[in-house]
Amino acid sequence: MDLGKAGWLSSLLEESVAAHVRAPGPVVPSGLPESSSGRARARSYVRRMLRASGLLYGTPADGGAVTEGASAESTGTGAPEEVLFRAVVRTFARMALDIASLAGAPEGPRREQLLLLFAVLTGQLDEAQAIEEKLRQQHAVPRRSWGKVEDALERRAMSLSGDPAYGLVLHNGALYADAHMFGRQALDYFARGGLNREMARRRIDFAARQKALLVEVLTGLACVDRQPTYSARRAILRQVEDLGLPDELESELRAAVRQSFERKRSLSTAVKGVRSVDLRRFILEQTLLASLVDGRRSRGERAFIERLAQALRVPESTVHHLELEVAEFYAKNRSVVDVFTVSSAANLMGEDLVSSMQNALERNFYRLMQEVRETGELYHLLTKAARRQPLTAEERQRMRAQLIDVAKAIPALAIFAAPGGMLLLVALAKVLPFNLLPSSFQDEPEPANPDEEGSGGGDDPPVRKAG
Repeated sequence: MDLGKAGWLSSLLEESVAAHVRAPGPVVPSGLPESSSGRARARSYVRRMLRASGLLYGTPADGGAVTEGASAESTGTGAPEEVLFRAVVRTFARMALDIASLAGAPEGPRREQLLLLFAVLTGQLDEAQAIEEKLRQQHAVPRRSWGKVEDALERRAMSLSGDPAYGLVLHNGALYADAHMFGRQALDYFARGGLNREMARRRIDFAARQKALLVEVLTGLACVDRQPTYSARRAILRQVEDLGLPDELESELRAAVRQSFERKRSLSTAVKGVRSVDLRRFILEQTLLASLVDGRRSRGERAFIERLAQALRVPESTVHHLELEVAEFYAKNRSVVDVFTVSSAANLMGEDLVSSMQNALERNFYRLMQEVRETGELYHLLTKAARRQPLTAEERQRMRAQLIDVAKAIPALAIFAAPGGMLLLVALAKVLPFNLLPSSFQDEPEPANPDEEGSGGGDDPPVRKAG
């Protein structure tokens, strides 16, 4: 079952419904009086489910594990991001079906009802109403409706799994906001026995504001050690666009993010409107998780988290408790948390390194060309190739051999040209006590600027953060 193949959502939801019928009923949350209504039981379940399932952190605890009744085709194939996203959809479906049971909803076409809820999740309220009308008339939901919801979920999968190496660790928090909205929407739908469009719109807007607030805070975290590079700014602004926020909110968020890039926006300003205890906890938990992804937390990041806790009015004891919870979850589920950072980072981590190498080559262009001229006919062969003039097999072989000679004369180029050389160069630059370039290629150290002394914020900025 591949995303992009028509019918994948129908198959997945059908399997989810079948598995739910065979599974034990949802456990009624403890601590509720016997006289509690179905809505109260379901509401308590949602809060517990988000944490127990891993959706609190945007990552189902079972990852891509095969659930009972699910086909191998619907679970274990495809890229890690795709497998994990299908796990997310299955977890959402299971949560909604549990809510229907706890709320005492009458039997019905559960697969189609889940489709309606996913239409609301993706903001397609007109489509959700059309589906509800078909269900009321006991008519089959047309393929067009299934296709629209499938397409919207696929777009969401691509945006959520596209955290760039230099962007924000946004997947987890954005998916939690969706999970919370989806659970509350399922609760209202099954308890009410129908769709309330106005309430659904309010929940969608609230989830969008949650995401916007999270972007502001995580941008502040990403900028705490240094101003982000052009690549980082571009990546973060692309993430803002991919969230699909309402136009006005997106415009406000982009302006706030740009202010954060220049460190012109205070943390207290970003969170001044946060009053909900749950929202305070959500923002702090996601910030703690984001600070752990690169495996280290700088002094600047620690100070940022302290300021954030103070601005959110969260006691220090609660912060320590949350740190332990987040660290424990991350330690147990690092492989699935990192799906959304490491895999894409592998493609983009060399962007800054390439820029640095390009600058070094530009600075040393004439010295490099002198080395080429002194290597026999290499200069003429390279000039001929640059002009798109054909080279014979013998000329190509001679050019290759002489390029190797140049690489031997410049160790940095030799390492860079080797398989995996970019990663080796990064590692060696950090651990070797000497410069990889020959002395003739080394620049004199620049004099320290007293005006910039102490502006680094303590530890060296982590590679994974925004820059």
